[in-house]
Amino acid sequence: MKLLETENMKWLLLLLLLFHAVPLQGQSTNVSPRPQVVNIGSVFTFKSLIGKVIKVAMQAAVDDVNANPTVLNNTRLNIIMHDTKFNGFMSIMEPLRFMENKTVAIIGPQRPTSARVVSHVATELKIPILSFTATDPTMSPRQFPFFIRTSQNDLFQMAAIADIVHHYGWREVIAIYGDDDYGQNGVAALGDKLAEKRCRISYKAALPPEPTRENITNLLIKVALSESRIIVVHAYFIWGLEVFNVAQHLGMMSSGYVWIATNWLSTIIDTNSPLLPNNIQGVIALRLHTPDSVKKKSFVQRWRNVTNVGLSTYGLYAYDTVWLLAHAIDDHLQRGGNVSFSKSPIIPELRGGNLHLDALKVFDGGNTFLESILKVDRVGLTGRVKFTKDRNLVNPAFDVINVIGTGHRTIGYWSDHLGLSVMPPEELENASSSGQKLHSVVWPGQTTQNPRGWVFSNNGRHLRIGVPNRYMFEEVVSVQSNGIITGFCVDVFVAALSLLPYAVPYELVALGNGHDNPSNTELVRLITAGVFDAGVGDITIITERTKMADFTQPYVESGLVVVAPVKKLGSSAMAFLRPFTPQMWLIAASSFLIVGAVIWCLEHKHNDDFRGPPRRQVITTFWFSFSTLFFSHRETTVSNLGRIVLLIWLFVVLIINSSYTASLTSILTVHQLSSPIKGIETLETNNDPIGYPQGSFVRDYLVNELRIHESRLVPLRSPEEYEKALRDGPGKGGVAAIVDERAYIELFLSNRCEFGIVGQEFTKNGWGFAFPRNSPLAVDVSTAILQLSENGDLQRIRDKWLLRKACSLQGAEIEVDRLELKSFWGLFVVCGLACVVALAVYIVLMIRKFGRHCPVEAEVSIRRRSSPSASIHSFLSFVKEKEDDVKARSSRERQLEDI
Repeated sequence: MKLLETENMKWLLLLLLLFHAVPLQGQSTNVSPRPQVVNIGSVFTFKSLIGKVIKVAMQAAVDDVNANPTVLNNTRLNIIMHDTKFNGFMSIMEPLRFMENKTVAIIGPQRPTSARVVSHVATELKIPILSFTATDPTMSPRQFPFFIRTSQNDLFQMAAIADIVHHYGWREVIAIYGDDDYGQNGVAALGDKLAEKRCRISYKAALPPEPTRENITNLLIKVALSESRIIVVHAYFIWGLEVFNVAQHLGMMSSGYVWIATNWLSTIIDTNSPLLPNNIQGVIALRLHTPDSVKKKSFVQRWRNVTNVGLSTYGLYAYDTVWLLAHAIDDHLQRGGNVSFSKSPIIPELRGGNLHLDALKVFDGGNTFLESILKVDRVGLTGRVKFTKDRNLVNPAFDVINVIGTGHRTIGYWSDHLGLSVMPPEELENASSSGQKLHSVVWPGQTTQNPRGWVFSNNGRHLRIGVPNRYMFEEVVSVQSNGIITGFCVDVFVAALSLLPYAVPYELVALGNGHDNPSNTELVRLITAGVFDAGVGDITIITERTKMADFTQPYVESGLVVVAPVKKLGSSAMAFLRPFTPQMWLIAASSFLIVGAVIWCLEHKHNDDFRGPPRRQVITTFWFSFSTLFFSHRETTVSNLGRIVLLIWLFVVLIINSSYTASLTSILTVHQLSSPIKGIETLETNNDPIGYPQGSFVRDYLVNELRIHESRLVPLRSPEEYEKALRDGPGKGGVAAIVDERAYIELFLSNRCEFGIVGQEFTKNGWGFAFPRNSPLAVDVSTAILQLSENGDLQRIRDKWLLRKACSLQGAEIEVDRLELKSFWGLFVVCGLACVVALAVYIVLMIRKFGRHCPVEAEVSIRRRSSPSASIHSFLSFVKEKEDDVKARSSRERQLEDI
């Protein structure tokens, strides 16, 4: 609504202006394609700081254009300059006077507020408005199609400031600005760019557009009471320096403060140098970057010969803007465009009364001339002059300067595509960077140490530190009867604060009634709501809480574990069976029998050890199989296939034997505990009740993440309730197991040996101190926690409060895992394949021998195809017969055949 009223006021002001417009006589005139003179207008306050520079620069540019016949082909460029004399009304009226005449473009107005109003009229009359001082980032080409910014958009300037803030690790800044379109829109852009770096504006200090010293003093007093010491000043020339005068008077230009000024301060420095005021020492300022070139050096030398006024970057942009228009005019004329003006088609509809609108003319070639302007691509004093699709100049860049003594020095550069660097952007593209962002800075107070960027508010208020008033595990944190808060978490916090390079006034405030465990999530929410300035306690860092607050480096690692009743596995007569699972025992025993049978098959025909009566052969096979377990088999293998199978089997036996021995040794020497609950997986699959600490995030985790029905969950308040619930068990109204953080469980198990941790830790969390979002204190305390960890103090504090005797360690070893088949299946598969292949090869060899040594039986078998059992019987008889007997029989048969 406020914005709408502002726009209405602007148009009302325009209508009042038109009521007083002086009509000119004459009809619209068509000018030849190549006129002798082309007029452009310029509207500035020429007695202002930048106005006196702009006037000289634009006139020099016009003279240079007219002196070069190749630019406009003998057409003379004429610039008409109107002085607004520091008057906002005049800055609107003077451009309208140009619109009464044959002016193809207007350079100006000086301020964005006036440029907005004039641009609305220019859009209707098709007259381009070019400005290098109206840098308001919200003036978009969609809203103002005939407005063209010929210097850098303030959006890039604010991106440079955000990069500087992020470079030094600061998180919050204070913005001082004028409460008008220029200031508001510039600071809004700064806020957006800071947000991209996870920084923010903590306080927007707005001043009236024309503030008094009293306004500035009252505002800076409020700024001095704020925590942030990073101050960005986005001001106008007329009152910007007064901010620093008052700041020095209030002692705000001392050590610890950081002052960053936008482009306005570098303009003052360049124009008035070397006469710099003493109250801006240590200030960082931005300056529009213009690359060094021969053309620029030549112009600077000419400037010094013409005037004693310092040349600011606005003078260079003014010069290039005139040249930009000259090239655009030439392109427009070469394309057949005319410099002609006519009446607006809407003017006849507005006739009547004393409103003389006939004087305002529409530029007939305005659209094509606008295209010619946007097509210009040349190298000027400010570098390459070319527009992007969104009408910003290409390669936006800024110098970063530091005011030192009576002068200043450039400490670095910023460009949109390269960020901060110590080398100019045009050199950095063709050279290897050292990685350094900025040179060292001399800050206010003549110090070179980078300021921390914030202090505690100077209002006498202590930080309110929320501490959970726990009912259980008082070693972690507890509130004594006299109100003193002690515990492990408190000691760590106090030790961390003692390492900070500054004092932190604070008071510990208990949260909770001491009978029910308070929710740490609620504590974090109260920090977000501003009730507490920080939270100290057993606050686990979880996703839900990190969305509300910032956390320090974890000072305790503590994931979730399951604790359940356990029983000691004592020695028994069958203890030797524990190393293997029943399935493993079954497969191993079967393998012994199978391998024995395979060896018998391979050795029976050749080896006398595997021959004899059936009863003897069975006993021999069994004996051979199981004697390989101890490598004490007496029977030898004579066949190659049998030796190969036996070699592979002995390797399998070696592995099984070694694994069994190691596992049995562990079982008999390590204290073993057993529980029907094997870990969180068991609790997920059964329906037994589960205990959890009251007020903890554990309940939400079990319900939301593990999908355990909340009816199974039982809240418990104290270690005594833990113990009773576990002893009673599910059958007597207790619980099967309890899920809690390891730190608490280790305390619980310190003197309760009948319980133990089962399974693995199934989450990875940690405890941290909570602070409001973007609190710089969180970063400093995190650094202090790391120092405590490195120097050993953190471990000493933990040993003082949390170290207990050995019961929790005994409970940590819960039943050594038994050896399962899945650990050995590869060996059994290899051995089985060896047996199958050996038997297949053996059968093939036997068939060949059967055909060679018993040709008669083989021929008879072939002829008697109707009785395959007889053939098989003959073949088995051959296989069963001893090899030597087969050879002897074959020899006798051959002798008989010879007879």
